[in-house]
Amino acid sequence: MLALLAPGQGAQTPGFLTPWLEDSTSRALVENWSRLIDLDLTHLGTSADADEIRETAHAQPLLVAAGLISAMQCFAGEQISFDYFAGHSVGEITAASLAQSFDGDSALTLVNVRGRAMSAAAAGSKTGMSAVLGGEREVVVAALQALGLTPANENGGGQIVAAGDLAALALLGENPPAGSRVRPLQVSGAFHTSVMQPAVTKLADAAREIDVINPVSPVISNRDGAIITNGDELMARIVGQVSGPVRWDLCMATLAAAGVTGVIEVAPGGTLTGLVKRAEPGIEIFAVKTPEDIAGAREFAQKHGGK
Repeated sequence: MLALLAPGQGAQTPGFLTPWLEDSTSRALVENWSRLIDLDLTHLGTSADADEIRETAHAQPLLVAAGLISAMQCFAGEQISFDYFAGHSVGEITAASLAQSFDGDSALTLVNVRGRAMSAAAAGSKTGMSAVLGGEREVVVAALQALGLTPANENGGGQIVAAGDLAALALLGENPPAGSRVRPLQVSGAFHTSVMQPAVTKLADAAREIDVINPVSPVISNRDGAIITNGDELMARIVGQVSGPVRWDLCMATLAAAGVTGVIEVAPGGTLTGLVKRAEPGIEIFAVKTPEDIAGAREFAQKHGGK
């Protein structure tokens, strides 16, 4: 069985979109999306520096656009189907669009609102995020809660991202939970916490303007690893997930329990397949990074039953 994964914010690197835009259809799509959302995605993906693409309002649309065009180049016209789709945080929008619950224009419209609203909600909040690497999950979560912090991303493999007040994060860094180390993240606020509630409201308004249908194959939800087959429920979860923790650990557990034997991560691939490799070593992985990976992705898909 085969699943298609879409990465979240932080996977982008300067210039990573350049080789994908050598395809004229993809370049035209990205130019159209740029006009649609009034954001130069071509510049961001080819010539912008790391600081410019780190900005939430830039990174999120860029990642969704990249995921969509890389999947198109790999699989359009190949009669390859996927048993499941999943994405990390903003990657859930990519996953839902690849599962045909809504089209690419809708995906870019939605993610543009999401990125801008999350950036606005973070501004002046004096909050941030830190990665806690290692330690027992129960010990780490208890330590975060004692400081008033939220386990905003539980990524499996001993990786939990704490989010909340900057002073509390500083205390966490000074006294890490037993067996762990703490690494501050270069983000502008406490994403996937109650700080993002204003963004949920704006995203919900945008979502009501989008035509949604049931996905062609189930999408595994970030909220709790649930298998979602209803388009309206999927959209509601995408909206609500902005202020709720990402449970990627549960998504991976669902993939394994469902009998998935192989996962392909669309561009810029590598982050999620790395997590799967550590948490679920019985699942084979393939990360799509450049167009040079297209033939390998197709071969991998055929091997794992994607007909």
